Amino acid sequence: MKIKISDLTKTYSIGPSLITAVCKVNLEINGAEFIAIVGPSGSGKSTLLNLIGLNDYPTSGAILIDDADASFLSRRERRKIRLFRMGFVFQTFNLLPTLTALENVEVPMALAGKPQKRQREDAVRLLEAVGLSKRLFHRPKELSMGEMQRVAIARALANRPELIIADEPTGELDSKTGRELIELLFDMNRREKAAIIVATHDEKIVSVADTIYTIQDGKLELGANTKNLKATRNPRT
Repeated sequence: MKIKISDLTKTYSIGPSLITAVCKVNLEINGAEFIAIVGPSGSGKSTLLNLIGLNDYPTSGAILIDDADASFLSRRERRKIRLFRMGFVFQTFNLLPTLTALENVEVPMALAGKPQKRQREDAVRLLEAVGLSKRLFHRPKELSMGEMQRVAIARALANRPELIIADEPTGELDSKTGRELIELLFDMNRREKAAIIVATHDEKIVSVADTIYTIQDGKLELGANTKNLKATRNPRT
């Protein structure tokens, strides 16, 4: 998936005030790139991810997906792109509490119309890949926070997305579990060949990213680029 964002802006009206959450952002995502976006709370990170993930509409600017303008697609068209081409990992996991880990991973595949037998096979494979082969039939309340986030990652990969969008994925985790999750994201990025864009405060995620951006007051700037250090990056350290 190739994404090109041009002069992307999102404003909100709060009473008499006009708030600019994202201001003329320009960004390109090509291939299996691992991108980190860092910035303080309220800087516009989550708003930007919601725009890239087609969960919100911009006030102005363009989002080109494979050279086609997706900025103002219909809700149905946006849902189709999110379902088949994108995966999402949230800080709060967003797992369905009444479903098992296996069933949570099967949900996006069911929505995509995948045959039930294939759903089960793929869900088992993905949960095994994230180290949860012994937790297939556990519900979220029976899992640790790190295990719930692993289920969320498996779910994000369910329909083999070209882009994974993660919003503070280690924010609710302790440092040890956070490091394990970063290692998992790094490995999945390489193994599944999906681009990953992460909004984070976590320096460990930043250390393994190919490209780093900073955002402040809705304005995105290119930070350090670590692509030339790819051979020396190690999420296990």
